Amino acid sequence: MAVEELTALEKCLGLKAGKYSRRAQGSSQVPVLQTNSGPSLAGLATIASHLVTQAKKEELLGVSLEEKAVVQQWLEYRTTRIDRLTSKEDVRTTLKDLNCYLEDKVYMAGNKITLADILTYYGLHPIIADLSIQEKENYMNVSRWFSHIQHSPGVRQHLPSVVFIKNRIYSNVH
Repeated sequence: MAVEELTALEKCLGLKAGKYSRRAQGSSQVPVLQTNSGPSLAGLATIASHLVTQAKKEELLGVSLEEKAVVQQWLEYRTTRIDRLTSKEDVRTTLKDLNCYLEDKVYMAGNKITLADILTYYGLHPIIADLSIQEKENYMNVSRWFSHIQHSPGVRQHLPSVVFIKNRIYSNVH
C-alpha cells in the first residue's frame, strides 16, 4: 500500500514516478526509493518528506518550527500507530483519539494542508471507507476532516470518494 501512496503523492506534487522496491522489515514491507544521486531512501515518511522537498513544496512539511515538529509527529503516528492497527478495538481507540484532537482543528498541523494530512488521509482511507454511516457519525470531527482532505485538489487520486451522508435532510423542493 505504501508504494501506491507514494505514487499518488508524486502525482499530487507534480513529480515523475520514482523507482520503488519493497524491503521486508519484521512482518511488514517497507518502501525503498532508488535515487539517482546518493543512497536509496527507506520508509514512507522519509520518502514522502524527500518528495515534498524535491517538488519544492516545503510548506507541506510545516512553516514554523512548531508546525514542522507537529507534522513530523503525525508522520510518525501514521507509521507507528495507524499502519499497525490490527483489531476493531485498536481502530476505535485511534479514531476516538483523532476525533478529540481534531475537535478544534481543520488540519493536523497549522492552518493549511500538510504532508501529515495527506499521509494520514491515505492511511485512514480503507478504515473510514469500511465504516457505516452511523460509525462515521460517532467520529464527527474525523469525518469532517477526512471529507475536507479528500476534496483537496490532487489528494484523492485513485481512491474512491467516501460518502458521509446517506440522504439529504432537506430537499430543494418546497
